[in-house]
Amino acid sequence: MTETSPAAFRGNFPMLADTVHLASCSQGARSTRLDEAMREMLDSMREHAAPWGIWMGEVERARSGFAALIGAAPEEIAIVPNASVGAYQVASTLSLRQRPELLTWELEFPSIAQVWLGQRDRGAEVTHLPATDARLRTEDVAAAVSERTALVSVPLVSYANGARAEVTEVTGLAREAGARSFVDAYQAAGVVDIDVRRLGCDYLVAGALKYLLGLPGLAFLYVRGGIEDQHTPSLTGWFGRRDPFAFDPRGLDFPCEARRFETGTPAIPAAYAARAGLELLSGLDIAVVERHIGGLLQETAERLSELGYRFYRPAAEFATGPMLAVYVEDPGHAAEWLAQRRIVVSARGSVIRLSFHYYNTAEDVAAVCAALAEYRSG
Repeated sequence: MTETSPAAFRGNFPMLADTVHLASCSQGARSTRLDEAMREMLDSMREHAAPWGIWMGEVERARSGFAALIGAAPEEIAIVPNASVGAYQVASTLSLRQRPELLTWELEFPSIAQVWLGQRDRGAEVTHLPATDARLRTEDVAAAVSERTALVSVPLVSYANGARAEVTEVTGLAREAGARSFVDAYQAAGVVDIDVRRLGCDYLVAGALKYLLGLPGLAFLYVRGGIEDQHTPSLTGWFGRRDPFAFDPRGLDFPCEARRFETGTPAIPAAYAARAGLELLSGLDIAVVERHIGGLLQETAERLSELGYRFYRPAAEFATGPMLAVYVEDPGHAAEWLAQRRIVVSARGSVIRLSFHYYNTAEDVAAVCAALAEYRSG
C-alpha cells in the first residue's frame, strides 16, 4: 500500500481551509468524495427515476468496504439504521432464562446500554461495571462474569473519555464463561486498527457518520460467522429474508448470514455516503493513522496541561482512542465560544471532547490551544 500523508488526505476536505474540525467523535468532516457520492445518487434518480438496482449495489459496496476495514467477510455484516437497532437485534436473539445477566459498563454509550436495560421485561438482569480509574478494568470483568452471564458488552473506545478497553481479554473471559461478547466500535472504526478475528468478539457495531466519514442513517453490525441465534430476531422486515424480492407476506425465512438481522429498506443516501467514506479510508494504513493521531493527542495534552487544564482520562500507561476529554466550567458555552472562532469540538457532561482524525494537523493543535488559553484568561 502506498502511504498517504496526512496533508494529502486533508486535501479531500476543503472545509478544513477555514475550520479546525475536532468533533469527529460526533460527525466526521465533509469531503469532496461525500459531495460526489451525493451527486451520484441524485443523478441516478434523474437518469433512471427509480434506480433500485444501482442503489442496492451501493449498499453492497458499503457492506464490503466495512467488512474489509475490520477483517470480516461481507456475509458477516448486516446493514442496520443505527447502533441501537443493531444492539436490539442481538439482544432479541438471546435466551435469558438460564443466563439472565447482561454485563455492561458505566461509560457505555446510552444508545447501547439502554437497549440492555430494555430487556428487563424479558427477565434480564443488567450489571453496570464501574468506571474505575476512568476505564474498564479487565479484572472487574473477570470477577463479574459467570455461568449466569448471557452477554458481555464493551466499548472499544469510550465516548466519554476515549478510554480503550482490553477487548481481546474481555471477549476471552466471556467465551470461557460461555457468554457472548458485543463490542461497540463506533468511536474507533476508521482511526483504530480493528481485526475482529483478533478481538474474538461475537458481535461488533459501528456507524458511518463519525470517523468513517459518512452521514447519519446507517450502521454496520458484524455477526461472527457460524454463531447461531438462540431465538430469531424479533424485529425483521423484507431485507431480512433469503430473497427479499420474493415478496412473500406469509413466510419468515431467515438467511444464515448476518443479513438475517436486517429489517426494512436501508437509507440510500447514507449508503452512498458510507461507501464514499470507506473508499477514502481504504487508501490508508490505519496503524499509521493511529500513530499520527497519538502524536497530536500527546502534544495537545502537554500544551493544555501547561495552561492549567485537567483531563478526564485513564492514567498515561493505559491506551486511549482518538479523543481528549478536557474539563471546563461550562462545556456547552465553551463549545459555542470555540465554534464562533471556527473551531468545532463536542461537549459532553463536564468536558469538551477534542477528537482527532488523520486530516488533523499540528496547526489545528496550536489553534485550539491558543483559543483555550484565551478562553481561560477571559
